[in-house]
Amino acid sequence: MAKRAAVYDLKGLNCPLPVLKAKKRLAAMRPGSRLWLETTDPLAVIDIPAFCSDAGHQLIETAAISGGHRFLVERGAPRQ
Repeated sequence: MAKRAAVYDLKGLNCPLPVLKAKKRLAAMRPGSRLWLETTDPLAVIDIPAFCSDAGHQLIETAAISGGHRFLVERGAPRQ
């Protein structure tokens, strides 16, 4: 059974804060760990996928929620 992913509430924050806070939180997690990011920033639908791609994390799922979006991110391996 897969363990539940934690939820990181980034609602109310505007660019670039959701990405910066997500980056810091994911850096403290083990590779393969998953984290839900919840945002209200409309630019997050562009910023979060771009951040995941640049940082080597995997974007597992995205979903619209009331007033924003949720992103399920799996922590990638540290870059060499």
